[in-house]
Amino acid sequence: MDAFKRCPAVSVVICTYNRADLLEKTLMSLLKLEDLALAEIIVVDNRSTDHTAATIKRFTVAHGQHIHLRYHYEREQGLSAARNAGITLSKADVIAFLDDDAIPCVTWLQTIMSAFGNNPELTAMGGKIDPKFETERPNWLTGPLELPYTIIDLGKSVREYPAGLNPFGANMAMRKTAFAAVMFPLHLGRKGDILLSGEESWVFEQIRKNGGTIMYHPHMAVEHFVPASRLTREWILNRYYCQGMSNAAQATGLRGNAVLMAKVAAKVLYITVDSLLARTEGRKLLNRCRLENIRGTLDTLRNRKSESAAG
Repeated sequence: MDAFKRCPAVSVVICTYNRADLLEKTLMSLLKLEDLALAEIIVVDNRSTDHTAATIKRFTVAHGQHIHLRYHYEREQGLSAARNAGITLSKADVIAFLDDDAIPCVTWLQTIMSAFGNNPELTAMGGKIDPKFETERPNWLTGPLELPYTIIDLGKSVREYPAGLNPFGANMAMRKTAFAAVMFPLHLGRKGDILLSGEESWVFEQIRKNGGTIMYHPHMAVEHFVPASRLTREWILNRYYCQGMSNAAQATGLRGNAVLMAKVAAKVLYITVDSLLARTEGRKLLNRCRLENIRGTLDTLRNRKSESAAG
């Protein structure tokens, strides 16, 4: 496709790392989107060692006349660094983020453009995320355990996100002006196979502090692949442990650490009581996950203290 004669309406950023085959399915799904001609697609390759580059080249040769796609190789490892590179490269006033293993519905792009075009006060938005399990869904994967798998359905109505809940990186969009003062923090977010997180929550917290509006739209829907390797107790326990590490990484200064420790103490009390009442397999596993979260936090704080003493 020829270069834009005018600015695109939306820049779609897809960050990828060693998932070439899933990425190809995502890229193929984009060809079905309504109003695709009004968008640019930016694929940020975060130091993949598989056949990602070759896959993108093959896709561009086959479909480049139907889609405006740019490829960028980001040398700094980490999802935050990759997203920031996509933001820097983007030409549109609205930036949408799509995971490399997510399949958007045909109205996904049109819904984003319409929402931002009709709501000048809107700063960010997200939508429904349905799981596509590679194998059978475990019977323990219910309730709060769905969130680490980015399973989200807030109903059929357009609404603001409730306090404590934000769009997920697999399916979110923001005005570029939201990044005028802040970008994704490099000390948070996944780096290679390390499951750190918290970078999205931090950005949305800044948006809320600045008076921004964050909206859920059911027609901004994607289907998100969940591999068999993640459908294990070991994976979800590690995911919670890494979330605890991320929580500690965000706590700075005496006040920040004091607030964090108060939250840890409250969690311990809650888990102690809830464990006495837990009967289902899912609820028992959830309490084990919460304990791993606390362990991740305490280990990180302990390591930070040791490094500080050594330095």
